[in-house]
Amino acid sequence: MASKKTSLQEMLGIKHPIIMAPMFLVSNVAMLKAGMEQGIAACVPALNYRTIPELEAAIKELKAAKVPGGSFGINLIVNKSNTKYPDQLATACELGVDFIITSLGSPRKVIEMAKPKGIKVLCDVTDLAYSKKVEEMGCDALVAVNNQAGGHRGNISPEALIRELDENCAIPVISAGGVSNKEDLERMMSYGAIGASIGSPFIASEEAPVSQEYKQACVDYGAEDIVMTQKISGTPCTVINTPYVQKIGTKQTWIEKILNKNKKLKKWVKMIRFAKGMNDTRKAAQGATYKTVWVAGPTIEETKAIEPVATIIKRFI
Repeated sequence: MASKKTSLQEMLGIKHPIIMAPMFLVSNVAMLKAGMEQGIAACVPALNYRTIPELEAAIKELKAAKVPGGSFGINLIVNKSNTKYPDQLATACELGVDFIITSLGSPRKVIEMAKPKGIKVLCDVTDLAYSKKVEEMGCDALVAVNNQAGGHRGNISPEALIRELDENCAIPVISAGGVSNKEDLERMMSYGAIGASIGSPFIASEEAPVSQEYKQACVDYGAEDIVMTQKISGTPCTVINTPYVQKIGTKQTWIEKILNKNKKLKKWVKMIRFAKGMNDTRKAAQGATYKTVWVAGPTIEETKAIEPVATIIKRFI
């Protein structure tokens, strides 16, 4: 495990205390390359690749493009809803990534397989109880997902969550959520974080593979336009409050609530909802339709134009 005194720069071999956060359907090789060239770490969800050969190709391309002062990792959904998880983990360990960020499940297997390979393991957490569990398992750092994060966010404010984890855990804390500029980053570090995982500001990057409409929405809408919905994965998720989102509502239907209370059916309902929600989100991200469900966090507030990744990074350093 890393010492609490370890900086994010030392841990990941980077120039600036920033991770470009993994974003479903948004993160790609071009964004990660641009991030590494500017001296930050960058991460892509393994689920952004439909097949293992596609994931292998992406990792190989990123390894070839790696420059001093930059690093890259992958994000793994480590619960049963991700049936590709074992193969994704094996691929990351075999080819060698710099770090893995785990989400939505126990990281035990990742820690057991990755750490002997010299791969850092960072774990998404939203509270102290879970943080203590993954710390005991041997992870290197905690990614504190607070209530300002985009996507599947936590329920605790950045200051309260970072301070609580910093005071009660022996490993470093990385903030996730609420960073839209340099001042925000410095504030998170004043609470005790060693750096920040930043996602939503990079959606409107020139390198992002999403539609121009999605990027422009991040320019046109702001923090007050972000709402929570249960319509995507069954788990509350932040989206831009477009007319379509207003039309369909953000709450589960009565039948979904009943099914989710049934212990035998809950797992299957969640998997079906997750699959359907991800498919709907993919269509919205990659094409312009009236059925637009665009995932983003309140830090799009500072997004004023569609810009290169390199220009967006300057906002933080």
